[in-house]
Amino acid sequence: MIASSAFDFLFFTATGPNVFTYFAQSNFAGKVIVAVLVICSVIAWSVMLGKYMDISKLRSQNQRYERLLSKQAHLLALDPEHPGKGSGPFYSIVREGLEAFFRYGGDVVDPDTHRATLRMGHVENALQRGVAEQTIRYEAKMVLLGSIVTGAPFLGLLGTVWGVMDAFGGIAGGGAASLQSLAPGVSGALLTTVAGLLVAIPSVFGYNYLLQQTKIGVVELENFASTVADRIELEAQAAANS
Repeated sequence: MIASSAFDFLFFTATGPNVFTYFAQSNFAGKVIVAVLVICSVIAWSVMLGKYMDISKLRSQNQRYERLLSKQAHLLALDPEHPGKGSGPFYSIVREGLEAFFRYGGDVVDPDTHRATLRMGHVENALQRGVAEQTIRYEAKMVLLGSIVTGAPFLGLLGTVWGVMDAFGGIAGGGAASLQSLAPGVSGALLTTVAGLLVAIPSVFGYNYLLQQTKIGVVELENFASTVADRIELEAQAAANS
């Protein structure tokens, strides 16, 4: 009896109403909206996976270069155009800072105190620009993902309202109202809401996680840039006093 019940359940699942049945019962607008939501889902998952890999790669590059830089006794001894072996946001920030420092004087020591102060101002401005440029790199594609998170439920709701409107309109035009005539149109219309939620729910979790990781990365950039500015200023002062 248990085997027979299981067979009946599987047979009903295979032959009874399913997603494809509901899709066939949707109106043209509902089918278009479901197709758009499927495309949005593919884009959202591609962005989330790609963004996670990008953030992990940037963090790994930063950690490697930070370890290399910690072994460097004098930051100003590095080549401004190629400050050591490395890549990533931290590497770019150090390069921006060193290029700005040596752009306004070829020597580390500047006997003019006022000019040395202006020089450090240029370095800090260059570091701020570097942080801003790398922040854009961290936040890339987040607007697209946020738009999908926000827009998917509304697209689903639009398809549902449109489908229900068509279902009731068809009944009104036919002159006969019954549950059997109304149910197919309503079930097809509700499919768009389900599709919208299936797109939005995983996307919102992925968006919030990636947004938090992006904020952490930006804070690390700002802290690193501040550390670079301090090292450059201290090394310049130490060289001037020696």
